[in-house]
Amino acid sequence: MKTDNEKYNEQVKPNTAFLNELKDKLPEFFTKDSSFDIDKFREQLKEKNVNELSEGYQLNFIGKDYARRQAGEMPSTVIVPDEEQNNGEGKDSKNLFFTGDNLEVLRHLQNAYANKIDVIYIDPPYNTQNKDFIYPDSFEYSDDKLKSMLGLDDNQIERLKSIQGRSSHSAWLTFMYPRLVLAKKLLSNTGVIFISIDSNEQADLHELMDDIFGEGQFISEIVRNTNSSKNNSIFISTSHDYCLVYAKNRNILEEIYRNKKWSVNKNNVKEYLDRVKILQKNSISNEDITNELKQLTKYPRFIDFTNYWYVDDRGVYAKDNLGGVNDGNFEPIINPYTKKPDPVPPGGFRYTAEKLMELIKQNRIHFHTDGSLPRLKRYLLDNLKQRPKAIMSDDQRPDDKLMKAFNTPFSNPKQLVFIKRILSIFSKDSIFFDFFAGSATTAHAVMELNSEDGGSRKFIMAQLPEKTYKTNSNGTEVPTTGGMVAYKAGYRSIDEISRERIRRAASKIKEEAGSELPENFDGSFKHYRVVKPTQQTLDEIEDFNPDETALFTNMVDGFSSQSLEVAGNASGEATIMTTWLAKDGYQFDVAIKQVDFAGYQGSVVDNNQLYLIKEGWGTKNTQELLNQLGTHKLDVQAVVIFGYSFNIAELRELENGLKQLENKVELQKRY
Repeated sequence: MKTDNEKYNEQVKPNTAFLNELKDKLPEFFTKDSSFDIDKFREQLKEKNVNELSEGYQLNFIGKDYARRQAGEMPSTVIVPDEEQNNGEGKDSKNLFFTGDNLEVLRHLQNAYANKIDVIYIDPPYNTQNKDFIYPDSFEYSDDKLKSMLGLDDNQIERLKSIQGRSSHSAWLTFMYPRLVLAKKLLSNTGVIFISIDSNEQADLHELMDDIFGEGQFISEIVRNTNSSKNNSIFISTSHDYCLVYAKNRNILEEIYRNKKWSVNKNNVKEYLDRVKILQKNSISNEDITNELKQLTKYPRFIDFTNYWYVDDRGVYAKDNLGGVNDGNFEPIINPYTKKPDPVPPGGFRYTAEKLMELIKQNRIHFHTDGSLPRLKRYLLDNLKQRPKAIMSDDQRPDDKLMKAFNTPFSNPKQLVFIKRILSIFSKDSIFFDFFAGSATTAHAVMELNSEDGGSRKFIMAQLPEKTYKTNSNGTEVPTTGGMVAYKAGYRSIDEISRERIRRAASKIKEEAGSELPENFDGSFKHYRVVKPTQQTLDEIEDFNPDETALFTNMVDGFSSQSLEVAGNASGEATIMTTWLAKDGYQFDVAIKQVDFAGYQGSVVDNNQLYLIKEGWGTKNTQELLNQLGTHKLDVQAVVIFGYSFNIAELRELENGLKQLENKVELQKRY
């Protein structure tokens, strides 16, 4: 038999995703048979004096209808939790890392994270036609099926299939289109997406974003001066790339930024400093001033006063690092409180001994009474935040030496400084999503910002497990051209490097922050692998007959990490449960309660749904479930079962029992 998702995907048309969204937002324009009433819609436009566009242009490319259809499909994969990571170092983390095809990851997140993501930053393949991008889709459907799905003739099918394995503009646009459509749905109403790109696809990306997000949602095009020349032209050497910025809803975003609390003027600063003067005038101690200023920073302002909590005769200041370099000055300085040398930051001080003495005389060094690392005073009036400029210089500070330290195939990873500038614009509790994680610079930037200002930002990363090697016909492994260094260092796929970067970055941040690391700092992640079931499992699903009176195969085990041949030690039940929770709109930190039904363990989520996945359900289990529901010991709205684990007799008994209950409980059978 076919799975539920397979049945759904066979009916998907190029406009399915659009119509579903339209039906969700404007249900009054749909008839009871789900047809769109175009005449009623036109009538509403006239009444509201909305002018219909009489001329214009739109972006067309080979594969657009196929890409539109992909945006409407359900996932054909399952989410396998990495139990070793998630019950180990990532147990309490709110950050997420997905290993797998990012299109499938985006599909899985549609319910749980719709309208929840604040900022998306991606650095997709640039399509320089140097094998950094080839269209990966295998067109699994037959030509006849594609014709019926897309309404194409033989010549159009031939043109569509011509992009397979190519690096043409049409191939790149077909690849990006469904990912951006799904990404848009994840953004909150105030959400913003940043996309880095170079000149090869910059113009096409601009048109693609206008097509998906709308021309009116364009905010800016940041030009990033990389300070490194690319001798790829006989005319002009390129030393920049671009970052396109679009809003989900620019009108809502503009309203927020016009709000008085977010205005970019000196009124906020004056209010802040006036409060400091009042506290000083009343002889309030510096410690109490610090505590009150911390309370003030809870209120939203465009100018970020976070960490500007300390006061001396010169004014209000924040503490900043005196280290953060390699091969710096290792000569210690004497702490005036302890009368002993203070510790030297890892890598040494960023200033010479002479410069440090000058800063000490100017009272620009913050010493601690416990002898911990001295810090530099950054005064508020010298460091007022301004709107980011559309031209940014990549200052090539040594912020990515961490990457070079353990050898990766990334010849030019995005600069941490650049990403931090982008992310620092947004609130300290934002959720950031990067589904082309690469070297995980975005995750690194999120952790550094949280370390610096005590924020609770969260990241979600997705990365394809692209191998750093290929296997020859004789079974020997040979490193790929770009992955040789990583393979020799022990990394067999790009996602392994991404996760290791996060771990090493977190360790470095903790070491440098020392006792000043915020209590809520999250330096880890939960890990999930998004994978296709094995062919054996797919064959068993295909052969499954729900009318059989007995089952001969344990279908649940086919979804364990062992059966799927991935690491992580996940049971089949855990994989199915994780996949279903995402489908049902639950985020990955939802609490799951185990309930016993006469020896059979079921899972209750949010006191709303009961999940029954394992085999072994029988009459005594049904009786116990009905007893708990009838006595209100258990209150749920739905019972969701894994259909492959129930034979026809067990299923009918359960169905009939639930129908007899006074309170209606829905039974959902999933395949």
